Amino acid sequence: MTDIVNAEFDAIFAGRPLMAIFRGMGAVRSLELARRAWELGIDVVELPIQSPADVEALAAVAEAGRAAGRLVGAGTVVSMRHVELAASAGAAFTVSPGFDEAVVRASVAAGLPPLPGVATASEVQAAMALGLTWLKAFPASLLGTAWFPAMAGPFPDARFVATGGMDAANAGAFLDAGVRTVAVGSALEDPAQLPALAKLLAR
Repeated sequence: MTDIVNAEFDAIFAGRPLMAIFRGMGAVRSLELARRAWELGIDVVELPIQSPADVEALAAVAEAGRAAGRLVGAGTVVSMRHVELAASAGAAFTVSPGFDEAVVRASVAAGLPPLPGVATASEVQAAMALGLTWLKAFPASLLGTAWFPAMAGPFPDARFVATGGMDAANAGAFLDAGVRTVAVGSALEDPAQLPALAKLLAR
């Protein structure tokens, strides 16, 4: 079987230290927050799909994203069916909480770069053995900032997106630890955090 690559994320996350995640908010609220993220300068958005309403929201935000030149991915993709739903809703990529080779391969076959989740050296090694270079570190707040330089030793080519428990207060520390992109969610609903997020975008 051929190697799988997700080098498309080199371009997707280039110069983009933040990604927005909007979970279970419905189409109207998701669109509102996605536009807020885009106005702030957060170009990449992820919508987890765990219900029919989530898929509807993804389709709406993906359509708005295409019109605005922004990329919208599907999150919490844990099955072949989720890959199908992500593709039909117009997602640009998939994100998973864990590493499942079958889901990764299905995503690639659907033309969607996969971003699988990892939390151990074994998972990083297995993902990179397939040819993947971009990985989602989850749950990042529990892994802690020290996890990333520790992984950089044996896996210098791995590029990480930190997800889980991220906000304006701790995102900078994770970026300083070598994380390429930090995924934030509820922080975008808090007006007090928006100025700090804007500063991170200027890094």
